[in-house]
Amino acid sequence: MTIQGQGALVTGASRGLGRALAEQLAAKGARVALVAREAGPLDDVVATIRGKGGIAHAIAGDVSDKHAIHRIAGQANGLVGDISIAIHNASTLGPTPLRVLLDTECEDLEKVLQTNLVGPFRLTKVLAGAMALRGAGTIVHISSDAAVEPYPTWGAYGISKAAQDHLSRILAAELQGTGVRILAVDPGEMDTVMHAAAIPDADRATLSRPADVAARIVQMVENADRAPSGARLTPSWTAEVSS
Repeated sequence: MTIQGQGALVTGASRGLGRALAEQLAAKGARVALVAREAGPLDDVVATIRGKGGIAHAIAGDVSDKHAIHRIAGQANGLVGDISIAIHNASTLGPTPLRVLLDTECEDLEKVLQTNLVGPFRLTKVLAGAMALRGAGTIVHISSDAAVEPYPTWGAYGISKAAQDHLSRILAAELQGTGVRILAVDPGEMDTVMHAAAIPDADRATLSRPADVAARIVQMVENADRAPSGARLTPSWTAEVSS
């Protein structure tokens, strides 16, 4: 996929990997709609991108709010045109310090699922049909190794990411032949605010830089041969294509 001139939407774009992805896409010539809950930090990212000659617009919104989804998608379309690239990066761990699953409140599990699974599903429902009609589009779900490894205390987050991975696989199968590509990407451990909240004593020197990870994800968006629809990409960036 050629990124130059494409409309892109990135959720959770005010910091960390989401910010890095928005900056990388804009540097490649995409018109980027950045989505996050807080307008202030989002505006700072937009100003940085524009200062470097990129095209970026801020949309304050919460993907876990079902009433916000159509507004987010409509604003994005109005600001940057048809959305050809959508990256579902917005995510939450739930309450920290992290708790074992049986000590997790049902309401907290529900909130994690709304942000990490149901929100991306709703937004994809709004965007994917138009992509299919145009015969092209890429949708990326940011996954985690917690989706495949049963880490104690990571239950709510891990459940949401495992379900999101399978959502990616099903969407890829159902959209086969439409030109819409679905990817799930496990970015590995990064030096982010979220990682610090989960593991406050982690050695930051051992963690990947979001900008480096974002650059590699953008390469996957560009290269359909290396990342066909249905692929799950791990930190080694080996495509694990579902059989």
